[in-house]
Amino acid sequence: MMILRYLTVVLVVCGSVVMQGAVTAQSQSLVLEDFQTKDAEGFPLNWEHENQRSQSKGRDAYKVQTEAGVSFLAVKDAGQRIKKKKIDWDPKAFPVLTWRWRLQKATTDTEPIAAMYASLDTDLMFIPVFTKYVWSATKPDGTLTEGGIFSGSEIVVQSGTKAVGEWFEERVNVYEDFKRIHKHEPAAKAWGISIIAASGVEIDFGSIVASAGH
Repeated sequence: MMILRYLTVVLVVCGSVVMQGAVTAQSQSLVLEDFQTKDAEGFPLNWEHENQRSQSKGRDAYKVQTEAGVSFLAVKDAGQRIKKKKIDWDPKAFPVLTWRWRLQKATTDTEPIAAMYASLDTDLMFIPVFTKYVWSATKPDGTLTEGGIFSGSEIVVQSGTKAVGEWFEERVNVYEDFKRIHKHEPAAKAWGISIIAASGVEIDFGSIVASAGH
């Protein structure tokens, strides 16, 4: 049996050490979040609310759960409240972002159903520059919608509402997408990741991993 040797990578949130990811010599992957830790109310540790005034509803909407020994984030009727995590990782060394999600409930007029944000840089006002990977109710996979001044570009990676209860794994090259969409190199260290689920939607998010992509 091959013994994997692990290197410890320190991830920083707002200047504080918040978690550790394991980089394996074999897979060259970095776990950004595995939803193993939560507070007394079930809200995932080290995640923040974009809208501080809506924390109460957000805490009720986002809960860490476990199924068959595997932890995941269950989201229920969250609305437009963004859950963001300041993670410091090198998108050039770890360009491929992988995550799982499972739709539990949505209506056909919900658009988008949910999304994963990869924020690899900030603008001159220190606002995160992101690419938004969405689960769309109606748009086909691969649809690219260019962003504006106050919105990021969207790429559809999952489409439809029929596959309820089924896990899907997404694998995107956030580094190449950023260069293609934003026309420049991202920062040496990425800003972080964010999650959105629409009002009326129930959806689960599994582990979020960055890898070298080899």
